[in-house]
Amino acid sequence: MLRVGLTGGLASGKTFVGKNLAGLGCRVIRNDEMGHAVMQPGAEAYDDIVKQFGAEILNEDGAIDRRKLAAIVFRDPEKLSSLSALVHPPVRERTRAELAAFEQAHPDGIAVVEAAILVETGSFRDYEKLIVAVCSVEQQIERAMSRDGMTREQVAERLSRQLPLADKIRYADFVIDTSGAKESTIAQTKAVYDALIRFEAAKTKTLH
Repeated sequence: MLRVGLTGGLASGKTFVGKNLAGLGCRVIRNDEMGHAVMQPGAEAYDDIVKQFGAEILNEDGAIDRRKLAAIVFRDPEKLSSLSALVHPPVRERTRAELAAFEQAHPDGIAVVEAAILVETGSFRDYEKLIVAVCSVEQQIERAMSRDGMTREQVAERLSRQLPLADKIRYADFVIDTSGAKESTIAQTKAVYDALIRFEAAKTKTLH
């Protein structure tokens, strides 16, 4: 099985790329969705997060209000680190389990793990290939404002806590530029998929 990392920055288009790779036949694991899952009531990180940040982050139904939590942690690097320390370990465990299950079922398959901070955490080294989705900073700001209802200042603050896309490109095996028309991104993604297929086929042949 070929393990591929997919990363980028806030609103850089990595989820769109991931959906296209899934449509082409890859198993795409979204760490963002897993992060939400481990914060659900009864899940691995829920009790520790509530203990750390207080009941004021909860909705009426007892679920964690991610907007309230984000408003607290994205203003304070130490609190963001504390949250990451609670969320990342169970996300890593779930990712490992999903990769193992997929590899058992599809030993010649391609598994893609989509995560925003693969480079920052050094976990990009866990993957044989790394795809980075990029666009201009202004596009990131406009997309995040439109998608998430954030102000320009809130988006800028979040971007300041991420490694610039220009730095992430240095670690990439493939760069997909999402700044143009969707058709262009789709075509680039297909080209990367074809390259991954060739790489996996060559690797399998070598092993045999």
